Amino acid sequence: MTVKELRDKDDAALKHELKDKQKHLFDLRSQSVTEKLEDPTQLHKTKRQIAQIKTILRQREPATQKKQKPATATAVATATVKATAAAK
Repeated sequence: MTVKELRDKDDAALKHELKDKQKHLFDLRSQSVTEKLEDPTQLHKTKRQIAQIKTILRQREPATQKKQKPATATAVATATVKATAAAK
């Protein structure tokens, strides 16, 4: 599957495809351990496809969500101390 075909899919289809690829990778690794893997290049190809899908999903996240910074523990603790001091 090409990157263009992946980009044409919606998020739900991509997430489903991601789960399928991850399961396929698990199966390939199991076959690799038991030395019954017919095509060793499938491991690399599947990992690459997983990375492509994850990249596309990440790029589709809203820009505002990327710009938001998570609250740090220090900022939360400082706000809590100020709130309790003001309440006294």
